[in-house]
Amino acid sequence: MKGISESIVRSDFDDKIKGKAMYTCDYHPEGMLFVKTVRSTVPRGRIRHIEIPELPKGYEIINHQDIPHLNVVPVVFDDQPVLAYDEVNYIGQPILLVVGDKKEIIQKIITEIQIDIEELEPVLSIEEAQKAKAPFIFRDQPYFVNYEYTKGDFVGEKEKAIRVISDVFETGYQEQAYLETQSMVAEYDGHTVSVFGSMQCPYYIVETLKEVLGWPEDRIRVVQMPTGGAFGGKEEYPSIPAAHAALASIKTGKPVQLVFERQEDIQCSTKRHPSIIRIDSYIDENDIIIARDIDVKLDGGAFAGLSSVVLQRSIFSVSGVYKVEHLHIKGTAYATNKVVTGAFRGFGGPQAFFAMERHMDNIANQLNIDAVEFKRKHYVKQGDTSSTGGEFSDPVILSQLTEEVLRISDYHKKRKAFENDLWRGIGFSAFFHGCGFTGAGESELIKPSVRLKKVKDKVEIFISSTEIGQGVLTTMRKIVAKTLDIPVSDVIHNYPDTLTCPDSGPTVASRTMLIVGRLLQDCALRMKQRWQEDTFEILQNYTYPSHLHWNSSTFEGHAYPDFSWGTNVVEVEVDPMTYQTEVKGIWAVYDVGTMIDERIVQGQLEGGIVQGLGYGLCEALESVQGKILQDTFTTYIIPTSLDIPKIVSICIENPSTIGPYGARGLGELPLVGVAPALANAVSQAIGKKITKIPVTPEELLRRVKYDD
Repeated sequence: MKGISESIVRSDFDDKIKGKAMYTCDYHPEGMLFVKTVRSTVPRGRIRHIEIPELPKGYEIINHQDIPHLNVVPVVFDDQPVLAYDEVNYIGQPILLVVGDKKEIIQKIITEIQIDIEELEPVLSIEEAQKAKAPFIFRDQPYFVNYEYTKGDFVGEKEKAIRVISDVFETGYQEQAYLETQSMVAEYDGHTVSVFGSMQCPYYIVETLKEVLGWPEDRIRVVQMPTGGAFGGKEEYPSIPAAHAALASIKTGKPVQLVFERQEDIQCSTKRHPSIIRIDSYIDENDIIIARDIDVKLDGGAFAGLSSVVLQRSIFSVSGVYKVEHLHIKGTAYATNKVVTGAFRGFGGPQAFFAMERHMDNIANQLNIDAVEFKRKHYVKQGDTSSTGGEFSDPVILSQLTEEVLRISDYHKKRKAFENDLWRGIGFSAFFHGCGFTGAGESELIKPSVRLKKVKDKVEIFISSTEIGQGVLTTMRKIVAKTLDIPVSDVIHNYPDTLTCPDSGPTVASRTMLIVGRLLQDCALRMKQRWQEDTFEILQNYTYPSHLHWNSSTFEGHAYPDFSWGTNVVEVEVDPMTYQTEVKGIWAVYDVGTMIDERIVQGQLEGGIVQGLGYGLCEALESVQGKILQDTFTTYIIPTSLDIPKIVSICIENPSTIGPYGARGLGELPLVGVAPALANAVSQAIGKKITKIPVTPEELLRRVKYDD
């Protein structure tokens, strides 16, 4: 299972590694000012009056009146203002900006600003939203989107069932916990505003600045700086601090730097959507699931953001890796007066797979059937169709992945042993991740393109895909080098700059390798035909694969252009005194197609596994009266190196037919399956159903002491 590196001459990486990088907070242009944000301290209210103190010379206040065009952050729905002006809808919503050359003076000004807000009754949960007529005065319903679709004859088929097994599952927030907080630097030269920052999606920021400023694109430049982690938290959210920094620079005529404090970042930036998922499975006399009714509810927070897209992925994933031909699935993203929820690695999939994998274990327990064998009996295979009716045309090697993960973990032996060993357990999960944008989004919405430029014997890559720790600056060079049969050292690839790179689409949805990598391969093949020319450029545009189809109105067809697959096993021991869960080992086997770079793949797998472990085990994040309680790394508990158990991860090669050299997307996949496998293990250890994550000691105590 080798990557493609063996066919490429090694480049001079060691000569180029300097051992340091300039992050946004390290960038200090001459004359630079600092920006801080004044935020709402109440979850919902009307702004009646703002009292500004006398400002020292050289200090400025920026409010909504300084926005020259539209006060809106364009995402899917244009409902979120850049700066609040008449009302606030969550704690932390930006109202004003204070700009100056001394941070301590800025902070003093902020403490002296008086904002008179008439507090209104907030909506603070999905349950409250369901009862509310409307949480915000500008909305006529308590939700952002509400979807529903069916497959087969659900109504007729469910009548044939001899039993129905139902479960309700709940998941909470998760904080991305990237090392580098949200940060931007902006400069205005009288014609062009340039924004440099920590981001995933430069062209999202371009679109926001076009709307906010009313300027053409040639007056806007966005450059990604080295970025200290993202995990979805720097997809849509950076458009807000980028717009703030740009407005401050334009008003003052000087460079400005806006860097969030950690507590501010946790309080105000987007989180993973909390969920409530109900699953009803209809089962026949042969213990086969013949129909399912599933309802997914997500907490979208105060503004729509990406909730519609996250919800779609959740309802397309929630049927799991199982062949059930008769489905009724609905989903709702509710509006609440809490922090806006948005992109997070897995993008609605982790919530869905936690619910489905726990549900399958619960069914097997009630039927007194081995859970793994029950799941395998229902696996989809090549030629079957997804929940939306799209055919799985590539080989589906779930059974092979399962056999391997059971073997390396010694699952069956341990499972049997733990039946008589209270407080120990082992759990299994099977899962997928749909790679790329939903449906025909790549061709209809994103329309990505890439550019290659040849100058003598060197080739430069121009794409907007960002390096956020996943190795894109390495893997894209390797694809181009292999295709052109040249050394990797002859391929140049820098951080994206919208002044020079085309819009290749955002760095999300496990699409960079599958979509952008394949575009670069095709572009390089065209370049190879003209290799004798000295200097030229080639632009390659995306074409939707002819064998795929999608109906966005009925949710029928191929929800994703390709899928990556995985199986996980987690072994745990629960302390009967403290109810603390110790993870003894994690075993994982994946199908990510062909690996382009084995070391990068291994890093992604292990990093995703640890992040999924935190989601299932310890990352409790609560909102009380609209305020995030765990807003520091002292109170928000993420796994440390001491919490990470033995991890064994393996990839089985099963080349994609559409990815570059057979590669599939992998960035999100390894996070998805850990929490359900962990929960299945803990369920065995305590002898109780687990219906909520994270499985904190407090949650386990409630289960053991008070649940039937």
